[in-house]
Amino acid sequence: MDSSITILLVLAVVAANLPFASDRVAGFFKVARKHFGWHALELAVLFALVGGLARLLEAREMPVHEQHWQFYVTTLALFLVAAFPGFVYRYFWHRPAH
Repeated sequence: MDSSITILLVLAVVAANLPFASDRVAGFFKVARKHFGWHALELAVLFALVGGLARLLEAREMPVHEQHWQFYVTTLALFLVAAFPGFVYRYFWHRPAH
């Protein structure tokens, strides 16, 4: 496997779990209570960023292949599966502060 693909996959797994690692929105903005909507928004933005990076890496190596909606649905599902450990930690194992 090419090293850029390995780095991209590791980056995707880390990016999928980032929203659940902090109480701050995007790692910078403190909110009173970071609810699931913030997590979903961060996941969507990080999914788009990782997808953009993947497209950039593909364009450096070869012509970019046209993708249809099935590709994006599948990659989104894989991104959400990669986010599962962070989700479990945040909502099932992490004790909320009282």
